[in-house]
Amino acid sequence: MHYICQIFVQKMNYSECIQYLYAQLPQFQVIGAGAYKPGLQNVEALDAWCGHPHEAFPCVHVAGTNGKGSVSNLLASVLQEAGYKVGLFTSPHLKDFRERIRVNGQMISQEDVCRFTESYIEAKLEVQPSFFELTTMMAFQYFAQQQVDIAIIEVGLGGRLDSTNIIRPILSVITSISFDHVALLGDTLPQIAKEKAGIMKPGVPVVVAENPEEVLAVVRAQARERKSPICENLEDNRFKKLQGIDCALKGYYTAENARTVLMALDILAETFFINEDIIRRAFVNVLKNTGLRGRWEVLQEKPLCICDTGHNEAGIRYIVKQLLDTPHRRLHMVIGVVSDKDVDHILALLPKDALYYFTKASIPRALPEDELAEKAAAYALKGSTYPTVLQAKEAALQAASDDDLVFVGGSNFVVAEIL
Repeated sequence: MHYICQIFVQKMNYSECIQYLYAQLPQFQVIGAGAYKPGLQNVEALDAWCGHPHEAFPCVHVAGTNGKGSVSNLLASVLQEAGYKVGLFTSPHLKDFRERIRVNGQMISQEDVCRFTESYIEAKLEVQPSFFELTTMMAFQYFAQQQVDIAIIEVGLGGRLDSTNIIRPILSVITSISFDHVALLGDTLPQIAKEKAGIMKPGVPVVVAENPEEVLAVVRAQARERKSPICENLEDNRFKKLQGIDCALKGYYTAENARTVLMALDILAETFFINEDIIRRAFVNVLKNTGLRGRWEVLQEKPLCICDTGHNEAGIRYIVKQLLDTPHRRLHMVIGVVSDKDVDHILALLPKDALYYFTKASIPRALPEDELAEKAAAYALKGSTYPTVLQAKEAALQAASDDDLVFVGGSNFVVAEIL
């Protein structure tokens, strides 16, 4: 039986491997909370099977509600510009699964994805991991095989019980914390902060972004408990004069993320060669260096069309302010959301004088467009419904004049479908 399985596995192509990963393993990106497996037992079993690959390289661990993807990519870009071989593990992906696992901006090869998946199937382990647990281990093994100088590891969800939390990093980073995944992480900011702060390790320094005082109180208490040196301001930072540095990421939230990155780089510069020129180049070249997409990304001019993956209350607040500050005659909003988000808090923030194109991404978690329109009506948001994101976007572009502004967003999945 094992021999037959081996023959079958060897014949799997990349498409079949990806189908296996999606079909066999619960995927949070698609089904939501049902795929979340809190606890480290599964990933620890996988780690033992792989020979503890995460111990082969130093890493930085990044948690938070908003900004952790941008912070991770900026850190990777700086270390790449400094000449290091850098692993980058992020989630979710927008178009291609391999976006999650990169070395110096290059996605993991299809062959390496297949090789890992085949070896996992052949091993017939008793453990039944989630999609994210297996993906995490694929990344760690790949980074070890590639002999990276350092890896930037973004937390998937939460922190304390996240699959990535088996690592002992040289630096922990906690970005902005706000309400998201409240059913899984808690419905108060201190509860959510405690989960995020769970990535801190004894004696390992931690950088903390600007946050509400109730969040900082929790993080400081956890840092004291773990004897983790904490950095939460730029005052004594060797790179503090780079605040306001030119960056390819143009979202309003970039200023806050850049400040967090500069604090992290001050600590990393004690071990890695990093100077101001390197940082300047890295910020300008971040999109080219890491492949990051969907952050205040301009899709076209005349009419100006912008997409952004911001999808929770804090992220939408930034986006709306920037939309209103961007010169335009009429604002067209192509919006789709997932059903397990607190949609009301988001809808309450959206501009009432815009024209809306309510839609849904092609995933089971997507809130049907007619339900979204119905909820939006309670907040005086008016528009039409469209069964697909592409139809909604095309309708908006056709209705818009050259001096109008078209925005596409509401969830990662909506953005993914137009890129």
